[in-house]
Amino acid sequence: MPELPAVSRRLLLGGALATGAAAAGVGAAQAAPAAGPPAAGGGDAPLPVHTPPRRRGQRSMIDVPFDVHETVRVGLIGLGNRGSGMAEGWAAVPGCRVTAVCDIRADRATSVANRLVALGKPRPAEYGGSADAFAQMLKRDDVDLVYIATPWEFHHRQGKAALEAGKHAIVELPVATELEELWDLVDTSERTRRHLMLSENCSYGRNELAMLKMAHDGLFGDVTNGHGGYLHDLRELLFSDTYYTDSWRRLWHTRSTASFYPMHGLAPIAAAMDINRGDRMTVLRATATEPKGLADYRERFIDRSHPSWKETYINGDLVTCLIDTAQGRVIRAEHDVSSPRPYSRINSLAGSRGIFEDYAGTSATGGRIYVEPDHGGHSWRDFDSYRKEFDHWLWKKIGDDAENNGGHGGMDYILQWRTVQAMRAGLVPDIDVYDSAAWCAPVPLSVKSLAAGGRPVAYPDFTRGSWVNLRMGLDSRASDMPPVA
Repeated sequence: MPELPAVSRRLLLGGALATGAAAAGVGAAQAAPAAGPPAAGGGDAPLPVHTPPRRRGQRSMIDVPFDVHETVRVGLIGLGNRGSGMAEGWAAVPGCRVTAVCDIRADRATSVANRLVALGKPRPAEYGGSADAFAQMLKRDDVDLVYIATPWEFHHRQGKAALEAGKHAIVELPVATELEELWDLVDTSERTRRHLMLSENCSYGRNELAMLKMAHDGLFGDVTNGHGGYLHDLRELLFSDTYYTDSWRRLWHTRSTASFYPMHGLAPIAAAMDINRGDRMTVLRATATEPKGLADYRERFIDRSHPSWKETYINGDLVTCLIDTAQGRVIRAEHDVSSPRPYSRINSLAGSRGIFEDYAGTSATGGRIYVEPDHGGHSWRDFDSYRKEFDHWLWKKIGDDAENNGGHGGMDYILQWRTVQAMRAGLVPDIDVYDSAAWCAPVPLSVKSLAAGGRPVAYPDFTRGSWVNLRMGLDSRASDMPPVA
């Protein structure tokens, strides 16, 4: 669908253009070659990827609403730093109850249960002590939603098991690390009629949602490119003996050269570009710097008796993915957790009429902006007034609650509140299994590209053609949380 920058996307979704796209678009998209279009600027044709056919009995989960739940009963799997930190947020959302908690270390389940009781919440059932304890928890009939915050290597297995047990699942990043696993989660969701969602809290960040609304209201004109990623100096935490259990995250840097975790920056850019909702990512090419940062940090700060001295780090410090889209846009997604630098998700979007950049701004809200005809003189302007004008309804409605109940500036709670609200009101989720798979695909695609010397790789269409249809996502319409009985 062509860009119409002067017209609000919200208006289009309410009118005949969206209906026409839904009626006419799928056939043309399904006729596209599986290998994807040529890479931008010529050069080698993209390496193909396999798109498995939809099996008999499977149907798309696009625009499928949740069944209405009077109370959303949540089971938690994985209670390390992230999982335990999110437990209180789930329990604080109106109409949500944590009914079960699970960790391979049983004492963690007990600790989280004790904390919830201390807050006046009902005590959840506890599971732990074995690698398969989560499977016992999934047999419960008082769990509607499973939140998974285990190490990456377990996400696919546990997410799939939750769907097959008849539960909806919300999974920390990434939902899976292999293409076959991503397709398996898509197919399992379609077969079980249960939603699987990436727990992409940064998509609910205040600046990210304001940027989304500005893009969809045409402020940037024709959006041409975006830049996002995850640049976070994790060296001290990666070498900690307590923060990442069994050093699981550091060990990934000994296994593969890949963009492990770009989703926090990629997802908001993809949402602003209507990826899977009128555009799609078609080709990825990756580059990587030499792996210097972790070994250098170990040399300077880690005692020779530490087990990390038996490790060899092979993942590049900075892994960059350039991604083309069907509408001719380009996304740059970066990952670097091994270098000394201030934190950034970059969060930049540009078009024919202006640009927004986060993390490098002059304003109190952290962003800077330059748009025509408002600005001139080639000088950045403060983002403050624009964020106030384009503030997403979720932040207007529950921003104070979010800042009091959630981490990461409140966006954790926004994610939790919105997920529970969608389930209690019977709404379509903002983030579906197709978004989740597409946003996580740079992990295996970067491996494939880097193994081929940076050659472009075709990007799978997890929607199997339905990406051409404009539809709502994170740009949701304002709605209320159903009252608690």
